[in-house]
Amino acid sequence: MGGAFFSQPWRTVPNTNQENLDFMENYKPHNYEATHLRILLHGPVGAGKSSFINSVDSVLKGRITSQAPTDATSGGSFTMRYKTYKIRQDSGGTYSFVLNDLMGLEERANTGVHMEDLKLALSGHVREGYQFNPKVRMQTGDQFYNPSPTLNDRVHVLVSVIPAASISLLSQEVAKKMRDVRLAASEMGIPQMAILTKVDEACPQVQKDINNVYKSKYLKEQVDKYSEILGLPLNCIFLVKNYETDISTNEGIDALILCALRQMISFGEDYLNNLLIADDMP
Repeated sequence: MGGAFFSQPWRTVPNTNQENLDFMENYKPHNYEATHLRILLHGPVGAGKSSFINSVDSVLKGRITSQAPTDATSGGSFTMRYKTYKIRQDSGGTYSFVLNDLMGLEERANTGVHMEDLKLALSGHVREGYQFNPKVRMQTGDQFYNPSPTLNDRVHVLVSVIPAASISLLSQEVAKKMRDVRLAASEMGIPQMAILTKVDEACPQVQKDINNVYKSKYLKEQVDKYSEILGLPLNCIFLVKNYETDISTNEGIDALILCALRQMISFGEDYLNNLLIADDMP
């Protein structure tokens, strides 16, 4: 893992976070059928999905929080149930987006989230609290199967999560599963993007100064590589550092998380608006 830099960042990050914070505070879906925008995170075990949810919560509250359970020692997926996370505002309400966490993808058969369950979640057929079974997909008669999902139940943007330093180690089996999920989302018209986590562990110079993240040649190579693997455009892939060891928030770390989150909301809002336009067409 190298420390070579570009002379100029290959992507700019706002100098202040206030505009993005105001955007999150005031965002409401324009589609009258949706009271919130749903973001689904998926990826390999240990990628940082739950940590990203906690990090978003921390950024918006201005202090370190731990709403989504995480585990630093488990070799398998720590998230076992389908869970929706809402983030409370200072005003007492909640932000108009929710984040969903689910069981991680694994290489071996009969381990990790069942691919059919993941696809059912995309279309809103999985109810809150469903316990994933890697060996058996959800059946239509299951009490957690939602036979008539509303727009609120459906996923509006799909986000793949993977550590930046693990891309070259990604197995063919997991990569295929991630591409299959992307294809299923595409067939439903759901937009997709990705976040590469643990950028500080991948690049020593970024560990020293988080503001170097978009100057790192190594991290740019990982973004390019992941784009080739999944077929995602480069402008749909973001670099973030989750709050995992920190005990207070940091403007630079906040900026990366907010930039990624704003793009998720923008993509999801476009999707909701396109549905509204389609409904209005004769």
